[in-house]
Amino acid sequence: MKRLLATAVAVLVSACVLAPMLRSQDIHLYMAQDELPNLVNCLPPPPDTIGEAFTHDIMRYMWGKTMRLDSLRLAQAKRDAVWDLDTLRVIYSEPFGLEIDPVKTPEIYRLFVDGVSTLEQIRVKPKAHYFRMRPFARFHESSIFPQDDEWLATEGSYPSGHTIRAWSAALILAEVNPAAAEALFHRAKETGENRVIAGCHWQSDVDASVAGACIGYSVLQSNPEYRAQAERARKEFRRIQGKR
Repeated sequence: MKRLLATAVAVLVSACVLAPMLRSQDIHLYMAQDELPNLVNCLPPPPDTIGEAFTHDIMRYMWGKTMRLDSLRLAQAKRDAVWDLDTLRVIYSEPFGLEIDPVKTPEIYRLFVDGVSTLEQIRVKPKAHYFRMRPFARFHESSIFPQDDEWLATEGSYPSGHTIRAWSAALILAEVNPAAAEALFHRAKETGENRVIAGCHWQSDVDASVAGACIGYSVLQSNPEYRAQAERARKEFRRIQGKR
C-alpha cells in the first residue's frame, strides 16, 4: 500500500511539473480585492499567546511535527505548499473526478482559475493587519522548508492563504459536481492540516481560513459573470458525463 501511495505521489509531482504555467494575464478576476468582505471585520482576531485557544494551537503544532515522520504525509504537505494554480488544479482534479484542463475542460478550467484567483485575495487584509508570527518562528525552529523560512517570516500567519485557496477550490468544484463534494472538502481539510504539519500555520489560522473562504464564496455568488461561467461549467460537466 505504501509503495502504491508513493507511486501516486510521484505521478502527481510529475504531472505538476509538466503542466503549462499560468501567467497573470491569463487570469480574469470576477471581483477586486476591495469588493470582497474585509475579514478583519468578519472574523475574530487570532488568539493571544496565553489561554486555552493558544494552548490548543501549540498542541496542534506539536502534532504536526510528529506527522512529519510519515513520509507520505510529509510529501503531500510539501506538494500542497506549492503556490501555483496549475499545481492546485492537478491536485483537485482527483477528488473532482475529472481532469481540469484548459483544452479538455475549458469552461471548468476558466471557472476554477478565475474563481480561486478572485477568492484568494481575501487573505491580504487580515494578514497585513494582524501580522501574526508563524509557528516555526515563534519556537525558533524550522518549517519543512528551511530554505524559505526567512522570507516566510516576513508574511503574517493569520489566515492561511493556502487553506483559503484549497477551500475556494473545493467550494467552486463542488458547485459543478455536487457528487464529489465530500471528497473535495476532505481534500481541502487535508490541505489545512498540511499547513500545520509544515510548521507554517497555527491551527487557528487554518480554522479562520475555512470561514474566510466561505465568506468570500457567498459574496462571489452575487457576481453575474461568475454565475454565467458556473452555468457554462456545469453544462460542460454534464456533457462530458453524458448527461443533458
